[in-house]
Amino acid sequence: MKLSIIRSACGSLRIHPARSGSGVHGLSRRCVPVGPANSKLSLRPVSGTSGGGTNPKLAVNFGKHSPASDGLQIDSSLREVVQSTKEAMVALQRRNPAIQPLLAIIQAGEDDSLLEFNKKMAGMIGLNLTQICLAKECSEDEIVEEVLKLNEDPRVRGIYLHLPPAALTSRVLNTLRPDKDVDGITDLNVGRLVRGDLSKGFVPPLASAVLDLLEKHSAPLDGKTVLLVGDEGPFSMALQCLIERSGMVALKNHWSSKSLQRKPDAVVLLGAGNMDVPSTWVRPGAAIIRCVTDENDIEMPSKSGLGYLTAAYRTQNVVHSCSRWLQDQQYRPWSLRSLKLQPLTPVPSDIEISRAQTPKPVNQLAEEIGLLPEELEAYGRSKAKVRLSLLDRLNTQPDGKYVLVAGITPTPLGEGKSTVTIGLVQALSAQLKLNSFACLRQPSQGPTFGVKGGAAGGGYAQVIPMEEFNLHLTGDIHAITAANNLVAAAIDARMLHETTQSDKALFHRLVPSVNGVRRFSPIQISRLRRLGINKTDPASLTPQEVSTFVRLDLDPSKITWQRVLDTNDRFLRKITVGQASTEKGQIRETGFDIAVASEIMAILALADSLEDMKNRLSRMVVGTSRSGQPVTAEDLGVSGALAVLMKDAIKPTLMQTLEGTPVFVHAGPFANIAHGNSSVLADKLALKLVGRDGFVVTEAGFGADIGMEKFFNIKCQASGLRPNVVVLVATVRALKMHGGGPNVSAGAPLPREYIDENLSLVAGGCHSNLRKQIQIAHLFGVPVVVALNVFKTDTQAEIDQVCQIAKECGASDAVPCHHWAQGGRGSIELAQAVKEASSRPSDFKFLYHKEMPIVEKIRTIAQRVYGADDIELSPEAEAKIDYYNQQGYGSLPICMAKTHLSLSHMPDKKGVPTGFVLPIRDVRASIGAGFIYPLVGTMSTMPGLPTRPCFYDIDLDPVTEEITGSSEHPTLKKNIQDPPLFPDTF
Repeated sequence: MKLSIIRSACGSLRIHPARSGSGVHGLSRRCVPVGPANSKLSLRPVSGTSGGGTNPKLAVNFGKHSPASDGLQIDSSLREVVQSTKEAMVALQRRNPAIQPLLAIIQAGEDDSLLEFNKKMAGMIGLNLTQICLAKECSEDEIVEEVLKLNEDPRVRGIYLHLPPAALTSRVLNTLRPDKDVDGITDLNVGRLVRGDLSKGFVPPLASAVLDLLEKHSAPLDGKTVLLVGDEGPFSMALQCLIERSGMVALKNHWSSKSLQRKPDAVVLLGAGNMDVPSTWVRPGAAIIRCVTDENDIEMPSKSGLGYLTAAYRTQNVVHSCSRWLQDQQYRPWSLRSLKLQPLTPVPSDIEISRAQTPKPVNQLAEEIGLLPEELEAYGRSKAKVRLSLLDRLNTQPDGKYVLVAGITPTPLGEGKSTVTIGLVQALSAQLKLNSFACLRQPSQGPTFGVKGGAAGGGYAQVIPMEEFNLHLTGDIHAITAANNLVAAAIDARMLHETTQSDKALFHRLVPSVNGVRRFSPIQISRLRRLGINKTDPASLTPQEVSTFVRLDLDPSKITWQRVLDTNDRFLRKITVGQASTEKGQIRETGFDIAVASEIMAILALADSLEDMKNRLSRMVVGTSRSGQPVTAEDLGVSGALAVLMKDAIKPTLMQTLEGTPVFVHAGPFANIAHGNSSVLADKLALKLVGRDGFVVTEAGFGADIGMEKFFNIKCQASGLRPNVVVLVATVRALKMHGGGPNVSAGAPLPREYIDENLSLVAGGCHSNLRKQIQIAHLFGVPVVVALNVFKTDTQAEIDQVCQIAKECGASDAVPCHHWAQGGRGSIELAQAVKEASSRPSDFKFLYHKEMPIVEKIRTIAQRVYGADDIELSPEAEAKIDYYNQQGYGSLPICMAKTHLSLSHMPDKKGVPTGFVLPIRDVRASIGAGFIYPLVGTMSTMPGLPTRPCFYDIDLDPVTEEITGSSEHPTLKKNIQDPPLFPDTF
């Protein structure tokens, strides 16, 4: 078996199997302990070449000078370089005391002569050093593999490839990250040197050492001549550039020349072996610097004076690399390049508008808003995941302003919160040049292919490409589906095995013997701790403890976990499982929810870190045991696997609007059955990126009574964030319906009341529903700006009336918005109003205290938000509340599950219903997500398809692979005939 030897900094030795492909000699990696920063270095000056053998050599002769004077010049240069580098290192550690840069050396063979002087220099400066020794005949793949690992290691700030020139292939050089190329050998760094741009590149250390000696030898430099003899490679080019930039004249020559027309002041021999310089070539007193290669043709100074000087310049480059890296970690001002819009009249279809605009490459967008390349995981050209490490990098950066977009109570005529959100950020960023981010929810495939259509916005206020936004995106909902159904499978499998096996058989299978030894897994030890069994040796458990450990004893009638599917399918609302003979009579009724109704989706939206998500997943209650105890995902042993399935889904997806402004798309719970907001993490990342004076605009689902209330009481409670402004979206047509306008029917033309001017209906809707929603926002102490989403049928009188009444009802401002037809330019007035409102002090407060009894929290929401006289609890709801109090869940916030179509529980009651009692038929708990959700009236968690679903209009061109038809949001169409929501859906 091949072995890989790894020596740690503490001197211990560990033996590991070598990786496949590591070569017949294996691989040795030494993490070398370095001396303290005040280590002393004694130099022995050299004259001529050093002894024979395969060690690398460099010799210096200064004409008739003595060897002692040669060494003094080297010693002087070395002291200066070391001192300046130590000072730079101290300054770095003053900024970040934990910083400890690491220099990694990759070499062929295990010759330690190179390590010695690099180690000593690193010790003097205060760097760490690691040496990776590959086989002498290592392959290109092996080199690339090691380079890639070092590229991704945040501790490594410099990589030195001590390899034969033949091994430094184009592929190897292009793999090495230029910001870690402290020897300046990559094509990019050589090019920077040639151009004279050293702000990001590195000067080869050997070239710096040679130039240093040339400067010490003769001053002033202007007009002096230096002859370069031998190698014509990148090092020769770099040295020539440095010499000429210093005011000297560089000449090149070959050994075949017998004489020179112009005798130089200095000669640098590159790859010259031990050959002597003809006396006819140089004038008396000229410096001769000899760079001698070893048997592998590696050009490298010896461990004598210039060897140390070269190593010192290398450590200086490492410190420079670390300094640049720390600078890159700081907040970067935006350099956003907006995309131009040329709105057409009449406004084309959404899909035509989307395809007419070419989005910026997502890596370009990321760079413009200050993201680092390592913080981005691209999914194609136009979307990418953003890593959560950004929060650590910008943890001291002040947050921007936090804006919530909510709406009046939804109607089949639509309000357009998504288009307002997108139009607002386009106006803020592209028009007013203020950093702004939109944070949107990912649409479910159920509504996309069902009734509602997509959720990318519409008209000239869209997220692009809209097809990618509406379909699959980066697979987050699929990950939720997989994770949710893994839990469901684990539940049924566990009940089957507990029913058909003895305690002993269960224990032996749950804790299998591996090589004759049984061990508990970490998740099983956690379960033992919760059961009060403080043992880690499986053999030490008593029979009673074994039985308690192996039996969850789930009550089939009290399992609350269902399977999910991201498709509207009413025939899965109730199903029977366990009918196959292999299930041995384990038949029970269950059902499917739509994927975004899964508790895992709510957890994704509320988690503030990967660790928090993992803990929430473990706390999910899937049912109750026959003894009345909650059974969790961790009890099932599945929570670690869930975290693995969700590890990529927790990262928000970066996209852009039609005008090239950034958008985070993340999470997607519906606001009538969950809390209905995009993720905490997307908001937090965006607030850091926009900076102190920037804006993050996020959207709450459905009306202010549903999505906004849950945003404040659940999301803000979890995140600790506090909003500055609420933008309340309304339309003239929706207000007419709330003012007493007639109902609409699917497929029928709109009644004339919604097309012709009708000021009385508008006034009725404003004084009822609009006023109430403004009042709800004021319950939380947040200023309100009303955004009137203008349709082409709206008259100026109707628009003016809405804005006037909204201000009379307490709105800070009320403005018409034309973003659908004009893009960001049509929402400039809204952007200015939001900016003005956000500058005012806010008095944010929660609606209730968490410690208030569950019943009182429900009653507070019902009375103060919905306007109910009181609540009515069913016996089942009362029993559940008592149970949750016993289990210690009483302090969780409330997430009301009720219709979004009315302030009451009656969908057809528009405006502001009064005189009703809110019926609570059941109360359930999402312990992992962290809320109690009462069920108001009849709520379906699996929509059904209408007679003519949206998928009739969606197709694929097999030649171009373009999606034909559209999945437009019906509320954004110019002539709306079909209501977007049916009673049989959400």
